[in-house]
Amino acid sequence: MDLSNLKPAKGAVKSRKRIGRGQGSGHGGSATKGHKGAQSRSGNKRKIGFEGGQMPLQRRIPKRGFKNFMRVEFRTINLSELQHYADKESLTAFDFETFRTLKLIKKSDKIKVLGNGELTVALNVTAHAFSEKAKEAIEAKGGSTNLI
Repeated sequence: MDLSNLKPAKGAVKSRKRIGRGQGSGHGGSATKGHKGAQSRSGNKRKIGFEGGQMPLQRRIPKRGFKNFMRVEFRTINLSELQHYADKESLTAFDFETFRTLKLIKKSDKIKVLGNGELTVALNVTAHAFSEKAKEAIEAKGGSTNLI
């Protein structure tokens, strides 16, 4: 036995259904596609979500709410995180590039500093927005807050 005379086991390979090749094939006439109608024709495609004429789910369910296209999404950073990185990396200034190098934000993110946590050192923080509590806490320790 060698590669030239290998063949699959008997009954393992089924021959392809040759439809629309006359009555003798056993699949003549309507070629296994039923009777007439769009689905029996070539080039037939249904629209996405089409449910055979029944009212589609997307139209049965009521519309609700709205999406504010003017909304600004912020990546929030708490004072506790700033304190953590100030201790760990011995940083005193946080700006956009610092946040990027620490992998806290992505290039397109906007930063908002929130007041959750305690500060023990004076920090100079530059961000897109600050909460009142965060601003007070940073300035109380002798740090500064700058808006981008």
